[in-house]
Amino acid sequence: MPRFTVIVPAYKVQAYLPECLDSVLDQSFPDLELIVVDDRSPDACGAIADEYAARDPRVTAVHLAENQGLGRARNAGMARATGDYLLFLDSDDTLTPGALRAIAERIEETREPDLLVFDYARTFWNGEAVRNRMAAQLTQDGPAPFRLEDRPGLLRVLMVAWNKAYRREFVAERGFAFPPGYYEDTPWTFPALMAAESIATLDRVCVHYRQRRQGNILGTTSRKHFDVFEQYERVFAYVDRHPGLDRWRPELFGRMIDHYVTVLTRRDRLPRGSHAEFLRRARTHHRRYRVPGGRAQARSRLRHALVRFGMHRTFRALRPAAALRRRSLRCADRLARALRAGALRLHYGIQLRLPLRADRAVFAAAPGSGAGPAALEEAFRAYAPHIRTAWIAGPETRHPVAPGPRRPRPGTAAGWTALARAKYLVHDGHFGHGLRKRPGQVFVQTEQGTPLGHMGLDLQERPAAARGTDFEALLRSVDQWDYVLSGNRHTTLTWERVYPGRYTTLEYGSPRNDVLQRATEADVTRLREALGVPEGAVAVLYAPAHRDHRRTQRPPLDLERIQRRLGPRFVVLDRSPAPRAGGSRDADGRIIDVSGQPDVASLFLAADALLTDYSPLMFDYACLDRPIVVHTGDWDVYEATRGVYFDLRAFPPGAVAADEEELVEVFATGRWRDSGSGRLRAAFRERFCPYDDGRAAERVVRRVVLGETEGLPAFVPLAERRPAPSAAAAPARSPLVTVPQPSGSHTVTESR
Repeated sequence: MPRFTVIVPAYKVQAYLPECLDSVLDQSFPDLELIVVDDRSPDACGAIADEYAARDPRVTAVHLAENQGLGRARNAGMARATGDYLLFLDSDDTLTPGALRAIAERIEETREPDLLVFDYARTFWNGEAVRNRMAAQLTQDGPAPFRLEDRPGLLRVLMVAWNKAYRREFVAERGFAFPPGYYEDTPWTFPALMAAESIATLDRVCVHYRQRRQGNILGTTSRKHFDVFEQYERVFAYVDRHPGLDRWRPELFGRMIDHYVTVLTRRDRLPRGSHAEFLRRARTHHRRYRVPGGRAQARSRLRHALVRFGMHRTFRALRPAAALRRRSLRCADRLARALRAGALRLHYGIQLRLPLRADRAVFAAAPGSGAGPAALEEAFRAYAPHIRTAWIAGPETRHPVAPGPRRPRPGTAAGWTALARAKYLVHDGHFGHGLRKRPGQVFVQTEQGTPLGHMGLDLQERPAAARGTDFEALLRSVDQWDYVLSGNRHTTLTWERVYPGRYTTLEYGSPRNDVLQRATEADVTRLREALGVPEGAVAVLYAPAHRDHRRTQRPPLDLERIQRRLGPRFVVLDRSPAPRAGGSRDADGRIIDVSGQPDVASLFLAADALLTDYSPLMFDYACLDRPIVVHTGDWDVYEATRGVYFDLRAFPPGAVAADEEELVEVFATGRWRDSGSGRLRAAFRERFCPYDDGRAAERVVRRVVLGETEGLPAFVPLAERRPAPSAAAAPARSPLVTVPQPSGSHTVTESR
């Protein structure tokens, strides 16, 4: 008997059905059966279902003799179900990676509840994903399982069948079935929630709810939307048969009226001329099911009153009035923003005419970065304490800002004053097109590390990576730079070609990496404890590169599958571009989501090894002289879309794996940290880390601020550096000897 039965009704969705089915069958939790119900679809849905059933024994294709609608198709799937839990998935939606494993673990953790409610995200044609606005109702804080009266807010979560897992025996005992017609989820989900003796929640996006541009049933204009009245009659009939549920009548009544108003006001639902009739029927239900003494929420009272009195003409009059009000507010907002922008430009122009302040420095960073400017700001305060520093930082700035400097917000009068009056400007990107660099100001461009993929003017031939970059504006920004920082000769030669300008390159090392040389073993221990890395575990930091050719970023590797194969001694610190939907960690704490950690250096110090593909973070991590493993599964695609400055496969920082099987073997056999990987890493460090000895920021400040050109701190040779060792570096023998070997024979590429 499988753990899950996933039921997918299919009708006129041939373009989306394969993606839906693949999202189920590719789950890392394989204990499932998938029942695809062909609801007499006139397209290829039936053939697709048969194809999947032929190649995967977990798939069953059910063909209905005639079209019966979504609810009856689901019932046909339930009749064939044998799993412990039922899940329903619409055929144009998808399960997120790892969803079934997370659901299974939460079910076990909460002692087999009757019903588990999980979260979803709406996904749009342009790749945008928006999480459910009521996600706070799904918090896992507090006791679990529970009953509905303990968490009545669950009734305000979208009432659909596919955001829940149902214990099959519970469904059978209660005799639940889907009715025909539109809005068939309504008389299923409300009774299920009210009847459940035990409910649990999973605060994780498990379903991507596709927002189709056309073809959505509920977005079709039809009189079938009148079916909503019959569905709510079924809900209240269920309550009538179970008097113990009477306490839910006020909540059900409020949800019903809100639902009717939604159908009534959506332009794509009711046919022309039918709105008055719909409102009359809504008024009838208002009178029939209204609970004496019940009060609507403040924001709903006007709409409830209009339904109660059947004021169709008033409703029609208020709609254009409300639309006019919204347009007026938008116009007023645009006018206010224009006036504010004009006032700020005037203010900035005045500040530009005031004397420059030689004792001021302003720092800023691009969204998602900031390590370089942060390290320089700290060095300013240490070696040039007479300079007052300020950080122009908005809420999107991820790198933590030290408590010392002032923090004017970008786009404010204080921010423009700082930019106009400070002598020193430090950024790892640009301050914006409005910046006018004054004579006497010094702009220090820290950049964001060593480049592997193409940058600057080289992106002119890479439209997927350039994403509409204004190259003329880029060059105008370059013309403002006075100094550009570089960590090695490769970076220097690249910057001076792709960012041509009159600036001076300071090949002093990367200030962002200074902290890696200053950290101690105690710091490593503290950081691992803060992240929740178990003592004795081998922590692997997974940091893949951003894929420019993809609108939606998906982790290239199945971390859960890899971690299971490597065994409990491994912990993965997941820094994928797309955060894990399951929250901070998986159930047993072996995959920890660190995508929201702003301080990458702390992750470097906590990790025993780096697993990456093409991320430039490998150049920074190499400063620690710790193992690096490179996964090159889609190298050809990355090279074609982004462009690269050298073949990483020929000059890697450690072991290279071309696929997941080979990657598992690299770790399981200890090749990730053997002498061959050490030799590759030594050559890599010699080329890319010659000056990262912990004093790069000091050299920059002494040169740029103090004017010292002689006597700068000498570079410490690589052989004499002693970065803090990783927690796994001490054991004489590999702690991985108990890890089972993968099947098959694979040779790890270790070439130069």
